[in-house]
Amino acid sequence: MDEHTRRDVADLRVRLLAAQKVCVLTGAGMSAESGIPTFRDAQTGLWAKFDPMQLASEAGFRSDPRLVWDWYEHRREGVRRALPNAGHLALAGYARRRPGRLTLITQNVDDLHQRAGNTDALRLHGDILLDRWLERCTHQPSLLDVSSAVPGRPPKCPHCANLVRPGVVWFGEQLPDGVMEAAEQAAFECDVMLVVGTSGAVWPAAGLAQVAREAGAHVAILNPQESAIDGEAHLILRGTAAGVLPGVFAE
Repeated sequence: MDEHTRRDVADLRVRLLAAQKVCVLTGAGMSAESGIPTFRDAQTGLWAKFDPMQLASEAGFRSDPRLVWDWYEHRREGVRRALPNAGHLALAGYARRRPGRLTLITQNVDDLHQRAGNTDALRLHGDILLDRWLERCTHQPSLLDVSSAVPGRPPKCPHCANLVRPGVVWFGEQLPDGVMEAAEQAAFECDVMLVVGTSGAVWPAAGLAQVAREAGAHVAILNPQESAIDGEAHLILRGTAAGVLPGVFAE
């Protein structure tokens, strides 16, 4: 870390210590340092020949349920093997020391923030380790719990053959009820907004930095490369989550 970056980190640390409300948005770069590939990076080897829309859309799942299910099982194995990195732990440590100040919003579908200690993170794109029914179960009484499904690739309802799907947000789907509203409220109310490890190309999450800045927050972006929302930042740190966040949140 060069001297200029050290000064920027020190400035941000002072702002975080003084802030009453801090909002952090994390993206795929946060988990990449734990060995979890980004969505497109996961399409390697056997999976490289498939269109993302085939692997991450309801239409693709309906067209070839086994293919999509197997791809998500492949990704789930990587998530289960991964461990929270120093960046995850730094965020969790800050939340533990200063309860009630941090709202953590993540685009990631893994559970590394939760395992680090941020169990109340707002998960914009769902949970890859969670299953749910593809459709509302038509059996009476309705089987709300997917644990009743018959094992398979994918599992299915023993009564109506309704399929089980991963609990993630696919292309063209709405975000989970209320989560974006809660994220926008946190961005609007915060004193400091920190965006970590995201390209800023996925909406509506990418708009949270603008919400925070227009509401008067100090906006900082931490990413190794340029992002599409760098123009919203008062401060840009070029680095990785694991490399920089421990210093940012040190006390």
